[in-house]
Amino acid sequence: MKESEKSRHESPFNTGASVIEEFLKTLPSSPGVYRMIDVDEQILYVGKAKNLKKRVTSYTKSHGQSTRIMRMVSLTHAMEFVSTHTEVEALLLEANLIKKLKPRYNIILRDDKSFPYILITGDHDWPQITKHRGGRSRKGEYFGPFASAGAVNETLATFQRLFPLRSCSDSDFQTRTRPCLQYQIKRCSAPCVGRITPNDYNDVVQEARAFLSGKSHAIQKKLADKMQRASDALDFEQAAVLRDRLKAMAHIQSKQSINLSSTDEVDVIAAHQEGGQTCVQIFFIRSGQNLGNHAHYPSHNKEEGLSDILSAFIGQFYDSRPAPKQIWVSHGLAEVDLISEALSIASNKKIEILTPKRGPKKEMLDHAILNAKGALSRKLAEKASQRKHLAAVATLFEMKEPPTRIEVYDNSHISGSHQVGAMIVAGPDGFEKKSYRKFNIKDDKLSPGDDYGMMREVLTRRFTRLKKEDPDRVGAASGSREQWPNLILIDGGQGQLSTVEKVFSDLEITDVTLVGIAKGPDRNAGRERFFMTGKAPFSLPEKDATLYFLQRLRDEVHHFAITTHRAKRSKAIGKSPLDEIPGIGGKRKKALLNRLGSAKGVESAALADLEDVDGISKALAKSIFEFFREER
Repeated sequence: MKESEKSRHESPFNTGASVIEEFLKTLPSSPGVYRMIDVDEQILYVGKAKNLKKRVTSYTKSHGQSTRIMRMVSLTHAMEFVSTHTEVEALLLEANLIKKLKPRYNIILRDDKSFPYILITGDHDWPQITKHRGGRSRKGEYFGPFASAGAVNETLATFQRLFPLRSCSDSDFQTRTRPCLQYQIKRCSAPCVGRITPNDYNDVVQEARAFLSGKSHAIQKKLADKMQRASDALDFEQAAVLRDRLKAMAHIQSKQSINLSSTDEVDVIAAHQEGGQTCVQIFFIRSGQNLGNHAHYPSHNKEEGLSDILSAFIGQFYDSRPAPKQIWVSHGLAEVDLISEALSIASNKKIEILTPKRGPKKEMLDHAILNAKGALSRKLAEKASQRKHLAAVATLFEMKEPPTRIEVYDNSHISGSHQVGAMIVAGPDGFEKKSYRKFNIKDDKLSPGDDYGMMREVLTRRFTRLKKEDPDRVGAASGSREQWPNLILIDGGQGQLSTVEKVFSDLEITDVTLVGIAKGPDRNAGRERFFMTGKAPFSLPEKDATLYFLQRLRDEVHHFAITTHRAKRSKAIGKSPLDEIPGIGGKRKKALLNRLGSAKGVESAALADLEDVDGISKALAKSIFEFFREER
């Protein structure tokens, strides 16, 4: 055999193809799912086929294959198969396995968070209105999904002025002996103490259901007629209440930037591709109202086209959530009928997937594409800036290459009570909030407020577990939920750094860069000092861009630690954050909530807005404003 022929015969592709050929001998010609596995038993790819034998055979031929397929076959060391009764079953199983296993050669929906709903409960004589996220285990009517917690919170806050239904838990409702603050600020009708009759409360519930179901015009007319009758009867107090409810309704409707009145239940999905990356933008339209939009950035090979990316996105997105009656997509899907059938079977209702070509539906899709394009442009600009910062950090801390994962740690407590540790993560895509972790301090032998002991416990727990889950440091491919950092920043000086160095020495971890970052004299931001093993402490110029970047990381972990601590403390003592501000008693608290809607509204309010609240002096407004900024 000639040397060139021998080399070609023993090429990596041919080696992988020969492995695949061995499986063809016993492979059925039925539908199913196949998995391609490398020498380390990591899943390379999950695929589905109408005819397993025919589909897998195609991988043994080098002619016409893309570079991605050639690489994938070259790495294949073994395969696994699952036969199914139909191709639809295979499609559903494929989407589920891709989400679970995250193979490196598949298109992966990375952000798979659940979306919030508004729930009107159906398991109590006095229905509760509340935000809901997760499985629909509770009896009641669910309205949504909303694109974000912020969107549903804002809608609920305004909605309760319009329909004063109770938001308290059943246990609180059962034990109340007098109306709560929500009643005082006209956000609840106080059914708990009999301030409204069952029939009148049920009328409000029915109005709320009708409004959320898209019958807002009928409700508006009904309220306007009631207001006019109250005014004619000289019942100006009731007329004013109805007027405020109409204003609240108009406020909610003004937030719906797109209104498709004839549309009952649609998700609008549009994709834009640039620079080898893709943004998939999804809008939720329910009962003719736009409930917001969310951008996703699937992980994929640069060779993938928008049609394949959208097909994979739809399969994975609706694997764990109900699909709407219609899905409008910006690009045609190759197996649109098969995907529609699979979604219909999974949802127990007919699901249509359309690509509108004209009219209001096409305009809506164009709007979604424009949003996808803008979101991706911002993402690419942020990523370029982030890469530049990471390269500068590597130079500053004398690292061989820019860090791909930075972990930042901080502690929080008050006089040693409710002690918590916090970890935030940053990388090439910015803050990775799904990777944030909080640690309740468990060592009861620690002295109250022992910051060094708290940091020692947090780092020991974190890296003992990481060594156990992923000793070979291959990341998510090993089945570990975590990944190894290149750089660790500690909010503190030499003492904190020495504590961490001892932990890493005990765990025999030597290849992670450790840095302490402490505020300078008088805790002035901009005069931070950095502490590293074997180096004298040093500072950066006040306006240095790398310093700003590191300050953002330190401030983010500080905010996360404070927020975690506050939540733990509030849960323990059953109080609102407003209760912790000196000078805020019941009367002023009521005035703030009545004017700004919620504790969250007070926290985000501008100084001028706080000064406008009755009973709040300029000095107290400044104190409230600074309280929340200091906690951030």
